[in-house]
Amino acid sequence: MAWPIILANATVPALGLVDTALIGNLGGVRDLGAIALATLIFNFVYWGFGFLRMGTTGFVAQARGAGDEAEVRAVLARALGIALAISVLLLLVRGPLGALALTLLHGSPEVEALTQRFFELRLWGAPASLATLAVRGTLIGLGLSRDLLLLELILNGLNLALNLTFVGALGWGAPGIAIGTACAEWLSLVFSLSLIALRLRARKRDEEAFWPWPRIRRGEALLALLRANGDIMLRTVLLLFGFAWFTDQSARFGDVALAANHVLLQFISFSAFFLDGYAFAAETLIGGAIGARVRSAFDDAVARSSELALASALLLAVGLYVLGPRAVDVLTDLPDVRATARALVPYSALYVLLAVGAFQLDGIFIGATRTRDMRNAAVLSTGTFVLAAHVLTGWDGNRGLWIAFLLFAVARALALGLRYPALRASI
Repeated sequence: MAWPIILANATVPALGLVDTALIGNLGGVRDLGAIALATLIFNFVYWGFGFLRMGTTGFVAQARGAGDEAEVRAVLARALGIALAISVLLLLVRGPLGALALTLLHGSPEVEALTQRFFELRLWGAPASLATLAVRGTLIGLGLSRDLLLLELILNGLNLALNLTFVGALGWGAPGIAIGTACAEWLSLVFSLSLIALRLRARKRDEEAFWPWPRIRRGEALLALLRANGDIMLRTVLLLFGFAWFTDQSARFGDVALAANHVLLQFISFSAFFLDGYAFAAETLIGGAIGARVRSAFDDAVARSSELALASALLLAVGLYVLGPRAVDVLTDLPDVRATARALVPYSALYVLLAVGAFQLDGIFIGATRTRDMRNAAVLSTGTFVLAAHVLTGWDGNRGLWIAFLLFAVARALALGLRYPALRASI
């Protein structure tokens, strides 16, 4: 179940690596810095609404475990409706939103100007991107991991082809990345909606309508989804704030530090999406076990997925430590950025190893829809990181920032780990 999810997740940071390599070799420090700040903004804009994927997965998996296929379709419909409403709002406030984001960040005037242009172009893909999150959540909740892989390959394949055309062939720079990504999101949405409709029709055995409107409008279920989504949104925003703090503090040390840290974050992103494959599989199995009320299935899902995740994290960390300096040279030919990033590779490798516990526990709690615990853990870990960053950056600058970043990962795992016994006892 996990390997197609791993490959699907790995295509996302792989695309980020290609984009960074394109800009790092065909652009300059300002272009690379603009991509770093723009990525940060869209982490808030899109990942802040990641509950459209995570909340959908948990509720779909539990409905599947209970054998209620009509509820599976109702959960998807609610998620798509929420995605549409959010998209309209984002497009209506895109101007003030972009201006607000730039007032909170610290880049040079040239970098901020490029970031603003990138933001305005990329946001037109928001409706397609958010709707696709709901489809992804449904596929994961149903355990259709190979379909998820197919969807991601199509999305990122289109994105790669368009980015290579707009940046490599036409020389549009950072704005070319934004245009290519937005176009790919719309094209892939058409495919994803067709795919999920086909799969749900094949699973339909009940006598209710394909879109069971009485269920979709049911107040109790809608409130439960909104409550869980609210917790997940707050949790995600807090965690993204931690990454925003990291990038913002990087910019305070200059354009070279900002660009170098962004390069290293691509390695972390690649490893994180890889390890999340096991967490996604755990979401599916744990949600099904809870829906069916079988504790032994819950224990098996936790144990087996966690063992694989830990072994993979160790391999990834060692690989990054050994090959990281060479990978830095591939991603950028800027001498100052290379030197700074190579010196910090060991910190990024250690982050991968320490963060695996947080990723796994996220998957467990998402499958169980225990979103309040996730929200509280995010509050604790983000507060720990910001406090540590204030202290350690004054002590050792950018290296101190990386040490605080490591504490961020450890605090996330500890906060959720303390709540795990209560979760298991409730099944």
